[in-house]
Amino acid sequence: MSAARERLLATASEIFYAEGIRAVGVDRLIATSGVTKATFYRHFPSKEDLVLAYLRGWDEAVRAQVEAAETALSGPRKVVDALIQGLADEVCGPGFRGCPFLNAAAEYPDPRHPVRRLVAEHRAWFRGAVAALLRGCGHPRPDAAAASLVMLRDGAMVGGHLDGEETRETLVRAARDAVGG
Repeated sequence: MSAARERLLATASEIFYAEGIRAVGVDRLIATSGVTKATFYRHFPSKEDLVLAYLRGWDEAVRAQVEAAETALSGPRKVVDALIQGLADEVCGPGFRGCPFLNAAAEYPDPRHPVRRLVAEHRAWFRGAVAALLRGCGHPRPDAAAASLVMLRDGAMVGGHLDGEETRETLVRAARDAVGG
């Protein structure tokens, strides 16, 4: 990946997450990242292409976190517990502004839009990954429990942004209840 593309993605990640996607124009992205307009359009034919790359970056990071937890921890139950605790830490952390996927979905309401399709793909993968972990734990209803955990995650993403630290204990307790532990 070229240095200019990396700067554009880093700039987009920072500004899109902090201010919203539609609120930020291409000219600001170009100026903040220090590239020319031609360089921007060489790497991203449209702002939408940059938005998709931004979300793919988040998707890759989440997948890598899950994979790292699976590699580092012994057994699916420890991975589930680590994911719950990691989420609690994330949503109560400094600078947290909600889930980038939920934020993007709110800005792109059409479910057929490529951004919404990418959000749906990420959510389906995450729900499936959690269900597989719960299946590995011997959970009697792994798909239902995974759906519950994803819904709790969604609520925690909003609660962490709006309510702060008090979300941590509520999330951990509710998530452990959902998975039976």
